[in-house]
Amino acid sequence: IIITGGENVSSVEVETVLYTNPAVNEAAVVARPDEFWGETPCAFVSLKPGLTRKPTEKEIIEDCKKKMPHYMVPKTVTFLEELP
Repeated sequence: IIITGGENVSSVEVETVLYTNPAVNEAAVVARPDEFWGETPCAFVSLKPGLTRKPTEKEIIEDCKKKMPHYMVPKTVTFLEELP
């Protein structure tokens, strides 16, 4: 559980939304310390192989904003070849 601004955020719920993006192969969401909010959600994503166009961090975040409350949206998205 990530506690951001007094709201409880399930990393599994955020990951489930990330998986609805057709470009996302793997996703993991963790808490990142934040001076103002306490913690903020931070996503690590690997993309599906063979994509003709890879989404940007901003596009992934915008997609999440359409599908979940603002406090659940990852503040950053880091792209990795594969997740450990």
